[in-house]
Amino acid sequence: MGTMTINGIQVEFTDQEENVLSVIRKADFEMPTLCYRPELLIHGSCRLCVVEDKHGRTFASCSEKPRDGMVIYTNTPRLMRYRKMILELLLASHQRDCTTCIKSGECLLQATARRMGVNQIRYESERTNYPLDMSSPAIVLNPNKCVLCGNCVRMCGDVQGIGAIDFVDQGPNYRVATVVGSKLADTHCVGCGQCRTLCPTGAITINTNINAVREAIADPNIKVVAQIAPAVRVAVGHVFGFPNGVNVMGRIVNAMHRMGFDEVYDTAFGADFTVMEESKELLERLESGENLPLFTSCCPAWVLDCEKRYPELIRHLSTCRSPMQMLGAVMREYYRDPKNNEGKRVLSVAVMPCTAKKGEILRPESKTDGVQDIDYVLTTNELCTMIKKDGIMFAHLEDESVDMPFGISSGAGMIFGNSGGVTEAVLRRLNDGHERAKMEQIKHCGVRGEEGLKEITFTYHGKEIKAAIVSGLANADKLLKKIEAGKADYQFVEVMACRRGCVMGGGQPLPAGQEERASRPSGLYAVDLTRQIKKSDENPLALSLYDGLIKGKEHKLLHRNNG
Repeated sequence: MGTMTINGIQVEFTDQEENVLSVIRKADFEMPTLCYRPELLIHGSCRLCVVEDKHGRTFASCSEKPRDGMVIYTNTPRLMRYRKMILELLLASHQRDCTTCIKSGECLLQATARRMGVNQIRYESERTNYPLDMSSPAIVLNPNKCVLCGNCVRMCGDVQGIGAIDFVDQGPNYRVATVVGSKLADTHCVGCGQCRTLCPTGAITINTNINAVREAIADPNIKVVAQIAPAVRVAVGHVFGFPNGVNVMGRIVNAMHRMGFDEVYDTAFGADFTVMEESKELLERLESGENLPLFTSCCPAWVLDCEKRYPELIRHLSTCRSPMQMLGAVMREYYRDPKNNEGKRVLSVAVMPCTAKKGEILRPESKTDGVQDIDYVLTTNELCTMIKKDGIMFAHLEDESVDMPFGISSGAGMIFGNSGGVTEAVLRRLNDGHERAKMEQIKHCGVRGEEGLKEITFTYHGKEIKAAIVSGLANADKLLKKIEAGKADYQFVEVMACRRGCVMGGGQPLPAGQEERASRPSGLYAVDLTRQIKKSDENPLALSLYDGLIKGKEHKLLHRNNG
């Protein structure tokens, strides 16, 4: 506890304020920063948050601990000149095609320069221009827009434990690049896109497929069908003025119909298939005792990480396809019927919170009988861009229902977007009956919460089963090392590459701060509360397909490694 004086105002602080910057913001002064993110280790590279004490000493407020009795000033003429000079230097070495940049209007550097009144650049650039790296289907690297904040490096190395990018070279060529000097696609990058969520400029952006989808929509000989992941519906609304975490699925469906999508389905329906197939696979492995623990395979970034860093554990991965791929395969099977495709070529689009999904659809096991099940993935952010470009007044739209026959889903399928959601859905499936008290017991057994690692124990027919729930690939790496060393014993492990799950995926709208981290998971749980069907195995539409459309084709359509 202590008290600081900020611009003449006394402000109390506690141990929760880890640096002077947090106390300044508590006093309702918004300091400009490019490199500070509370979830990352402090870097202090941009120097924009510099403040001045009563003795005239200047220091970066993000890296200074608050002390009782401190007196600081945030906006003296000296500091304002200092910040303006820093921004000019950054802009001098920046590729300033701002009006055509994909990040224009959302660029933190652009907004900060405008706020600080930077209207001329007095310095010449000595930096080399580098080519764009578009080798990854998930993200695009443009070194010429990098401001060396280091956010992406710290995210990739510290939070995700991948280390695909780092600072390289020196002098005017000092930059962020792949650590081995190769293309991004040739590194350990898994396409999670978490680097993009922290990039303040257009240096790391989504590898977009908007134009290809628009061309298909405009072609009268193509029937364009789409599916929407659970996490999308609680992230779009904030872009259009709704509170964070509000479910706007009905408006999204309306908007997509207006844009020209012929049919819009719910990926949560595919998640119900995943729950039933994965639960069945878990019971089979428990019976045989082979390839335990069972690792979930819903997250493509995690699957790729396992293949690259832990190939000896690949046999532990579930053979189940992700909900997106399951529904994609079932949709493709449905539209093989001329009555359903109306004599047109069917193009399948998936709207996902995840950039890694763009790579997943290209994998060999994402094809059925040699045909790619999903043609394009649009991230949530790309969908919002399309809605804006079409001039659709999103806030004025009425709700529309998801199209049939893939429009009914359970609450279990809905919570897949949260870390722990897969495990909770499996527990519901393994539970006999659907009594409210039992569902509440499962909800409070430890599966929920934002911790990077959660451990639970449950009983199935008298047998104790241990499960782990991990989000963030660095956390997964620690867990896998413990498992390999024999220091941890589980039968079921849920892994999501992005901390807190798909709701915080690399393709979600920005910002992705503390408010979003709290409201988006709550939004999905709120949707689950209103669902009449709580368990995947009680979804009548999914069960009817087992007896109809996919009968005898379950493994071919719902599981990986089928070619």
